[in-house]
Amino acid sequence: MKVLMVLTSHSELGQTGKKTGFWLEEFAAPYYVFKDAGAEIVLASPAGGQPPLDPKSDLPDFQTALTQRFKKDSAAQHALANTVKLDSVRQEDFDALFYPGGHGPLWDLAESDTSVKLIESFARADKPISFVCHAPGVLRHVKAASGEPLVKGRNVTGFTNGEEDGVGLTKVVPFLVEDELIALGANYSKSADWAPYVVEDGKLVTGQNPASSENVAQALLKQLR
Repeated sequence: MKVLMVLTSHSELGQTGKKTGFWLEEFAAPYYVFKDAGAEIVLASPAGGQPPLDPKSDLPDFQTALTQRFKKDSAAQHALANTVKLDSVRQEDFDALFYPGGHGPLWDLAESDTSVKLIESFARADKPISFVCHAPGVLRHVKAASGEPLVKGRNVTGFTNGEEDGVGLTKVVPFLVEDELIALGANYSKSADWAPYVVEDGKLVTGQNPASSENVAQALLKQLR
């Protein structure tokens, strides 16, 4: 099994002067689910190199056993510091695709033609694709073979409007994931704010929030097996 994980390269939280990036748990949990299953993992980002970590995700309140494992894993830290450039990877070389969230992807990956074409290529090849928390927002410009939005008529979830309001960033983000998915014609559903929630629709797997990231990876793994 060979899994491609795509991380953001965007570090600025709108015009707030604060930093953002990827969310640590949403990277670490899936990374170890895949690694412990024997998968080969390749990490990519638009700029290559070290992706920016959302500093909030590094606070004590948001640590888990798997984020702690990452902090003691020099090989994983080296891999993360040396992501390959997104435009250098090809769908043909992988079995599955995983996008961690954090707010960063809403600015760069959601608007990246390279990312859009990559996801479309995986979807056309009928390979499992998965997105957690804010990452389902990167699907906003992705089209199905019909030319319709990939998520139109599909069952999906993603970071809720209530969760965005809870972190006080409703007016900062370029778009709200829940609203965007609904506007694209998706069958959007959600659980209680911050509760783990995963939706599978064929080879498309989405998770609502950081707490859902490990379960999304497990669902992706089950599809690969």
